[in-house]
Amino acid sequence: MGKSKPKKSKKKIIVFGIIGLVLLVVILLLVFGGDKERIISVQTELVKERNITQVVSATGKINPINKVELRPEVTAEIVELPVEEGDRVKKGQLLIRLKPETYIARKNSAQASLNAAKATLKIRKATLDQLEADLERIKGLYKKELASDKELEAAKAGYLQAEGSYEAQKAQISQAEASLKDANEELAKTAIYSPMNGIITQLPVELNERVLGSSFSQGTLLMTVADLSQMEARVDVDENDIVLISLGDTARVEIDAFADQKFNAIVSHIGNSAITTGLGSQNEVVNFEVRIKLIELDPKLRPGMSCDADIETDTRLSVLSVPIQSVTARMPLPEKNENKDGEDADSNDVVTEEDEESNKPKDPVEVVFTVDAGKAKMAEVKTGISDDTYIQIMEGLENEQEIISGPYRAISKELEDDVKVSVSKKRGSKRNTK
Repeated sequence: MGKSKPKKSKKKIIVFGIIGLVLLVVILLLVFGGDKERIISVQTELVKERNITQVVSATGKINPINKVELRPEVTAEIVELPVEEGDRVKKGQLLIRLKPETYIARKNSAQASLNAAKATLKIRKATLDQLEADLERIKGLYKKELASDKELEAAKAGYLQAEGSYEAQKAQISQAEASLKDANEELAKTAIYSPMNGIITQLPVELNERVLGSSFSQGTLLMTVADLSQMEARVDVDENDIVLISLGDTARVEIDAFADQKFNAIVSHIGNSAITTGLGSQNEVVNFEVRIKLIELDPKLRPGMSCDADIETDTRLSVLSVPIQSVTARMPLPEKNENKDGEDADSNDVVTEEDEESNKPKDPVEVVFTVDAGKAKMAEVKTGISDDTYIQIMEGLENEQEIISGPYRAISKELEDDVKVSVSKKRGSKRNTK
């Protein structure tokens, strides 16, 4: 029993010794390793003069510039359909004939009513002429005192009544003529002719099908005639980009069905009315329709093909530029207050209105990090237009100045003013080996 105590004491000494050694190592690491400055590995590139073209991208469909949707103005069955979808037609060519029997009957009825009204007018005219002659005779007798006042007044009343009937019958003839004209027009509408030279691009109806005229809502769509010699892309542009587009802007259109081929085009129309989808929801999107006329055509182009358009809204030549990823946002560096002698102002000095203004919270600014003597330097910049790769620098940098272009994580989060950096890759110029 007496020998076990010294062994336990020896073990305690060893354990406490190990713990103390670990604590010592931790303290040494904190003291000598805590002040170790981290060095961020970056890639750099030189500021260069480049040509930059700002592009707005949008998607849409290919459509003919000129197309007409034909709908009947009368209701009837299709009795003649001499064309098929895809046929080329000429202006004035018969496309569809509707069953005319009902409208022929209406025309004949209107013609008969007109003839009857004209015959009645002749009777009214004869009666009027007779009563006019009787009135003149009574007037002559009245002057000779051979007719009484009562006879004269009766003759006048008869004549005026006949005259009114005659004028009313003339109005009946005008009404009958108008009815006949309407019947003729309805009959003429049973034959539908092509309004233009073009191609039948849509034909959803068939022979013997009954179609509704436009007096019933919109009417049945009979067919679409389009001029495929002039085509355009109709694309939807976001409300933030529509203000950048102008009439006459050049564009490049890629059509899904034509791989690796781009069609030159120009902006011909910019919509004024917004097209809103998902109204009132989180997915609400506001677009505007832009029409882009294709300058180059392919005979295999078809209406409804999907397309992507890149609209070139602005081009600037030989402007200072840097990679887009080089530009990030940071809070502006604090400005040092100096007294008249150039020394830092004492904290007990009176605070001016300018000091209070400078102490107000500021918004983030666009910055680029340059490299100077192994350190990152934050430079506030003013940017202009951009393309897919580069962005214009209007103020803040000089040509051939070395800026940090990557990695993205370092630029967006890690880099700060005066942080040490090591350049692992440099683009845009050869390394200086001197």
